[in-house]
Amino acid sequence: MSIEPEGDLWARRAAIHGELGRLEAVVIAFSGGVDSSLVAAMAVQALGERAIAVTAVSETLGGRELEDAKRIATEIGIRHELVSFSELADARFVRNDASRCFFCQSMRFDQLQQLADQLGCAVLASGTNWDDTQDHRPGLKAMADRRVYQPLLEHRITKNEVRALAREAGLSAWDKPAKACLSSRIPHGTAVTERRLRRIERAEDVLDDFGFRQFRVRDHDGLARIEVGTDEVGRLVELVDDIAPLVRAAGFRDVEVDRAGYRSGSLNPRTSP
Repeated sequence: MSIEPEGDLWARRAAIHGELGRLEAVVIAFSGGVDSSLVAAMAVQALGERAIAVTAVSETLGGRELEDAKRIATEIGIRHELVSFSELADARFVRNDASRCFFCQSMRFDQLQQLADQLGCAVLASGTNWDDTQDHRPGLKAMADRRVYQPLLEHRITKNEVRALAREAGLSAWDKPAKACLSSRIPHGTAVTERRLRRIERAEDVLDDFGFRQFRVRDHDGLARIEVGTDEVGRLVELVDDIAPLVRAAGFRDVEVDRAGYRSGSLNPRTSP
């Protein structure tokens, strides 16, 4: 698949830049992924120091992801703030039904709004892209309810186009593998707990240390089902005897390799066969 900007993508980028430039200030929900990094970089170009990136720190954010967000914010040159909250304080989130993401994003953006109010900023923005609408994403409703500005979504910019623009802008995150909060590794109906989140984080750190790029450790009540990119499955099979003991040491009782490879949202509800 091509990752070069083409067609009317330049016009859509210019339109977003114009929209940003008309704002007095903007607070961007910043994870350090390619989507929010692109929005942050465009906001800095349009608004300078009136653009602020904010990372919400909670139990579902891994430590390495937080450090990466700090690094990328420095690279972009944007002011970077942190806000902390507890998703586990909300029983609806802990229950982990199909609406979990709605409660998560509701809490997250309420925290961001509080900081934005303190900073005198009227606009919250996110890096939601057009492809995000093709999956089970109840968090999108939480953002819509709060009138979050979603420029990539509003201008129908796909993930592939985001990467093309980020690459053209010289962002190191342009090819960063997609991430999601750690709770997405826990099947719906199984409670989200601190213990489960931390063993998932430790197990995924193992895969990171072994140099895998795209991975998930799905937590099936103590069974670690490991997904890696389809081009990395063979290498995982070769190394599983070295990896499995470390994953068990992270807190899992057993380890299984998913030979089908990584699938985004593989634990999400399906609306069609």
